[in-house]
Amino acid sequence: MSASTLYGFSKFVRFASMLLALATTGIAQADSAPQIDTSVDAALAEFRRSVKGGDEYLAAAKGVLIVPEVKKVGLVVGGQWGEGALRIKDKTEAYYKMTAASVGFQAGYQQANYLFVFLTETALKEFRAGKGWDAGIDAGVTVVDESVGASVDTLKAKSSVVAFIFGKEGLMGGYSLKGQKLSRFTPEK
Repeated sequence: MSASTLYGFSKFVRFASMLLALATTGIAQADSAPQIDTSVDAALAEFRRSVKGGDEYLAAAKGVLIVPEVKKVGLVVGGQWGEGALRIKDKTEAYYKMTAASVGFQAGYQQANYLFVFLTETALKEFRAGKGWDAGIDAGVTVVDESVGASVDTLKAKSSVVAFIFGKEGLMGGYSLKGQKLSRFTPEK
């Protein structure tokens, strides 16, 4: 590539980054605790309805982290974010933010629900003790397609944390856990 082509591409990436920042500024405002809990309840109800064996996974869980309505937007430079709650025995124990950034060929908007099932006390304890967590690296998370319906025992043999991405909407492909950072926060009451 010539220097002028690289310079032009560099300007385009900076421009796309600025557009992305402007587009997400108003969207990425933190919800209050009751708003997050209401969204989490709705996502759990959808999980039970749409994921084969959903009740079985939830019954086996030592804890469940639900991040509803995770938004992904991109125009060469992309961002992904959402807020959710860690539930233990159906009680909210803490709130978490999920964020990610990426660069590459991408354009569009998409939204989906993320649900992490902690199948062992050790995995739950390690997650709660951490200051931040990379969902794609730190826990050895197994991502399960919502239509697979594998048994809890089969999944437990593979991993102590299982993730589901469901309720996808929008015109952008490629939901994954790669680069997803989860960090604890305290929302407004």
